[in-house]
Amino acid sequence: MDWFFLILAGLFEMFGVLMINKFNKDRNIASVLLLISGFGLSFIFLSLAMATLPMGTAYAVWTGIGASGGAILGMIFYGEPRNILRILFIAMVLGSAVGLKLVS
Repeated sequence: MDWFFLILAGLFEMFGVLMINKFNKDRNIASVLLLISGFGLSFIFLSLAMATLPMGTAYAVWTGIGASGGAILGMIFYGEPRNILRILFIAMVLGSAVGLKLVS
């Protein structure tokens, strides 16, 4: 369950990042509530995962999912650059997260 909670935490982190962009565009209460909900759920699931996973592993995987997911969502929804080096480095971050799972 700990890895499931960690993946959920990373997905809610990605959602929170999307909501930051939505808030910057809309500036309404719904955007603020979605932003707070996304990051709040992310922290809750991260804390559940850290009950059994080592802190360093959990935090590294959580930030890796959030950072690479945010970059991928930026490419999909906001027209951010999609060059091969950027995709390679995102894959390296995700590969590192998988590697941490294999050794934990």
